[in-house]
Amino acid sequence: MVVSTSELAVLVFVVLCLSIPTCCLSSQGIFDQHVALFVFGDSLFDPGNNYINTTTDFQANHWPYGQSYFNPPTGRFSDGRLIPDFIAEYAGLPLVPAYLEPGNNEFTHGANFASGGAGALIDSHAGFVVDLQTQLQYFGNLVNHYKQSLGDTKAQQLLSNAVYLFSCGANDYQKPVVNHHSIFHPYTHEQYVDMVIGNLTNVIQGIHEKGGRKYGFVTAPLIGCWPGIRMRQPGNTCSVETDDITRLHNQKLSRKLKKLEKEFEGFMYAKFDISTSINNRMKNPSKYGFKEGEIACCGSGPFRGIYSCGGIRGIKEYEVCENSSEYLFFDSFHPNEVASRQFAEIFWNGDSKITEPYNLKALFEGIPNDEL
Repeated sequence: MVVSTSELAVLVFVVLCLSIPTCCLSSQGIFDQHVALFVFGDSLFDPGNNYINTTTDFQANHWPYGQSYFNPPTGRFSDGRLIPDFIAEYAGLPLVPAYLEPGNNEFTHGANFASGGAGALIDSHAGFVVDLQTQLQYFGNLVNHYKQSLGDTKAQQLLSNAVYLFSCGANDYQKPVVNHHSIFHPYTHEQYVDMVIGNLTNVIQGIHEKGGRKYGFVTAPLIGCWPGIRMRQPGNTCSVETDDITRLHNQKLSRKLKKLEKEFEGFMYAKFDISTSINNRMKNPSKYGFKEGEIACCGSGPFRGIYSCGGIRGIKEYEVCENSSEYLFFDSFHPNEVASRQFAEIFWNGDSKITEPYNLKALFEGIPNDEL
C-alpha cells in the first residue's frame, strides 16, 4: 500500500496525540483560545477540595448541600453553585475542577485549590483544612505538570494569561475566646491583621514568580452579624470586635494591593467589595429578591445559626427551609446560590464603586495597554 505525504502527516499527528497526556491534548488549540482560571481560598470558593482526612465541620458533601443544582452534592458549601462557578460561566469556561478531586488530572482550563475553613494563617483550623500556603504548593506542582506537558513557552503563556481568584481572611478572624481575653490575644488588632496580610502577600508573590499577573480578590466579609456568629454571642447580638478587625483587614488589603501594583511587574487586579454587598442584602433582603436576610435556610437554634445543616456535625436535628432561594444564607456561614450569582455578576462587570480598579471581565478580555 502506498501512503501519500499528506496521509503520512495525519498518521504521525494522530500517533503523537495519543502519546501526549490528556491534560495537554488540546494544548495547541484550547490553550491558545481561552484564559485559564485558578482559584484559592476558603469555603466561599471551595468546590469540594476537603477530601483530606478532616472532620465533618469542614465538609459539605452531603444533602441538602447542592440540592438546587448538584446531585449528588459536590462538597460546595451552598445549595448550588459558587462565585467561581459563575465567573467560569461568564468567561466561557466549564466548571473549574477541585484540585483534590479523586481521579481527576484534567486541568486544561485551570484548577480550584480553595478549602473550606482555610485561612491565610497556617494556625487557622490547622490540620483540618488546606491552608493557603499549601494551596500555593499544590499550584506549584501543577505548574511543573504544565511545563512537562506543554513546554516552558506554552506553560508560561497559560500562566501569564490566567486569572487568579482569592477569597481569604474571614476564617483568620473566627477564633475562640480564651480565658476571657480578646479573641486575638496576645496581639493587637494591627499586629494580627499584618500577619494575615503578610501571609496572603507571600502567596501572591509566589504565584507572581511563577508567571501570574491578573488577580481577583473579594474582601473579607463582615461576619459579626451572620447567623453562625450571632448565636454564639450573649443575647444573640452581633460581634462588634470581629467586624472591627475585619474592616481593618480590608483597609490594609486595599493599601497592599495598590502597593503591589507598583512593585510587581505586570500586576493588575480586580477587588470586589463583597462585604458591602452582603450587608446590603442582610439589611434590605426584599430589594435583592430575598425573603429573609438574617436567618439561615438550614441549621438549628437562633437564626438557624447552629452549624448542624445535614445532621452529621454532632447535632443530628436540624431544620431546612422549603425554598432556599428565598434565604440569603443557605447555612449558618454561607450564602445561597442566588446570592453567589449576584455577587459574581458584580465581580464580573461591576463599576469602580464596588469593583476596582478593574472588573474581572476586563482582566479576562484583556486591558488595553494605554489603560495599564
